[in-house]
Amino acid sequence: MSKLFNSLSNTILNSPYISRWSVLMIDSLISTFATLSVYLVLGFFTRSEAPFSTFGFIALTALVVSLLVFYLFGTHRGIMRHTTMGEVIRISFALLVKSVILLGLYIALKPYYGITFNYTQLCISQIWDLVCSLALLVAVRMFLIYIYELFLASTHKISKRVLIYGDDAKSVAVATYLSKNKHAEYRIVGFIKMQKRISRHKLQNLTVYTIDRYEYFSEVIKKRGVNAIVFPSQASAMAEKERLIEYCIKEHIRVFILPQMNEVSEDGAIHTQIREIRIEDLLGREEIKINMEEIKGFLGGKRVMVTGGAGSIGSELARLVSSFDIEQIIVLDNAETPLHNIQLELTDREKNKQGVNFNLDEFGKRYKFVIADVRDVLRLEKVFEAYRPQIVFHAAAYKHVPLMEDNPCEAINVNVQGSRNMADACVKHGVEKMIMVSTDKAVNPTNVMGCSKRLAEIYVQTLSRAIISGEVKGNTKFITTRFGNVLGSNGSVIPRFREQIVNGGPVTVTHKDIIRFFMTIPEACRLVMEAATMGEGFEIFVFDMGEPVRIADLARNMISLAGFEPDKDIKIVYTGLRPGEKLYEELLNDKECTIPTEHKKISVAKVREYKYQEILEWYSTLKELAFSMDKDGTVKQMKFIVPEFKSQNSIYSKFDK
Repeated sequence: MSKLFNSLSNTILNSPYISRWSVLMIDSLISTFATLSVYLVLGFFTRSEAPFSTFGFIALTALVVSLLVFYLFGTHRGIMRHTTMGEVIRISFALLVKSVILLGLYIALKPYYGITFNYTQLCISQIWDLVCSLALLVAVRMFLIYIYELFLASTHKISKRVLIYGDDAKSVAVATYLSKNKHAEYRIVGFIKMQKRISRHKLQNLTVYTIDRYEYFSEVIKKRGVNAIVFPSQASAMAEKERLIEYCIKEHIRVFILPQMNEVSEDGAIHTQIREIRIEDLLGREEIKINMEEIKGFLGGKRVMVTGGAGSIGSELARLVSSFDIEQIIVLDNAETPLHNIQLELTDREKNKQGVNFNLDEFGKRYKFVIADVRDVLRLEKVFEAYRPQIVFHAAAYKHVPLMEDNPCEAINVNVQGSRNMADACVKHGVEKMIMVSTDKAVNPTNVMGCSKRLAEIYVQTLSRAIISGEVKGNTKFITTRFGNVLGSNGSVIPRFREQIVNGGPVTVTHKDIIRFFMTIPEACRLVMEAATMGEGFEIFVFDMGEPVRIADLARNMISLAGFEPDKDIKIVYTGLRPGEKLYEELLNDKECTIPTEHKKISVAKVREYKYQEILEWYSTLKELAFSMDKDGTVKQMKFIVPEFKSQNSIYSKFDK
């Protein structure tokens, strides 16, 4: 019997939904049965006798009318075991129309088919017909839901007993989504929220547990056998990161979350799968608001190029740009496989968005994926001639501090000369605006990478001022954006820690006191977009990075979230500062060094101004030194142009005055 039951359970759970035509016929037969039953019962109480042919007429008429109204109202399109209140309301309206039509037919054809009821009795019969039909149709659906959940609860599909955090519309939406997803491995046992007043009430026939201390939380977990909690948004997880999430870590309860706040709409509709919470979700801040209308006006109908378009920042910029009504996007990178990956991703996204209307030729006209190197002037010339971009987001750069400390000449070739090549091409080909992505490491640089980005800033800013003064012919405006470390970017600390934890440790931290500012990739790119619309030329915009994070604490939290105990299950090892690395990053939005803007998270940096002709001479020397692979000479020239560049933990400290 057990094997038979399991086999039947799997068949029901894995079988496709009942076809809509079967649902239409089942509903119509139930409705017809209700009509006949009401006529028979009412006839018995009123002692009205009717010939057999009258019952045949009533049955046929009720069946035809039911088929017609259910089809027109689309009641058969819903999944019976996932019936919602909206579908019940739709069925009610369909039955009301059915009753009105039948009443009209009975009255009109009463003399011909031997209907013995008077007009009052006919009206009463249709009211009872409506009530009974609705009751039967809803009862059948509730029965199917009960049977489905019974089979679901008895199979291996239920592997996690979960509590949903909160009791608002988004929490209810998550619960509804999980309960309806036939492939989900979750069984919802209730809702949970933190508040001082302990109370219990019901929501969707599930208990809402309110707790205010760890002991009561532990009691609920053990009593209900809970092994996971689901947060409906990043904001709700952030609010509980020092209470409920800490409790979960102590109890070894898994924590899940909706990936992005904007993937749950205000009406509670869910557009994504839940996933296990990550440290990035707990480091974020309140969602950044940007002026979408301004960005639409800025990018609308234009050809936009993104360099470094296969990288972490560049690919997110490409996703954002392509979501607007642009004429064309040119995604440029010299890395073949990553560029191919972003091409596949954007293609799939357009296919999913357009469905059967997707046209590959139209996609090919709007999206261009170009393999090119910003160091290659001739290649860039051909690309600009072919696609004539109007807006350029320049994100191509080398970014890893220790590598650039060992390869200063390549840092100059890509970060400085590559940016210069792009800027000159923009001026030559009449680009309206170029937005360059820079870094907080360009502020009072202590390493080659940071100084190379500062040198790139100096060139585009000085070129922009030269255009404004008439020293250089052109109309291009240059905007620079600075921000700190990006959470989850390629090669950054969080993916590295995650990999080390998966491999059983140890997790390596350079210094116990080292701190960094962090920002999520979408957050950084949204601010880049906002700064692009604000800039009038030559500004260096800096972003508010929030509070700094101690990297050792970050490692401990990641180990705990993975279900391990720091320094017991997985060790944390301190390896010492790397070449060019410093303990504390500069505060980007220092009020003494910045000017506020209308956006509270964006300021304008106060920096030294340079003369364009001097820059040309100095950069020509720098280019020659880098080309000849003279490392010492290259770094000396960098320190000459940027006197605030003081090397730390580096062999180049000997060149500091």
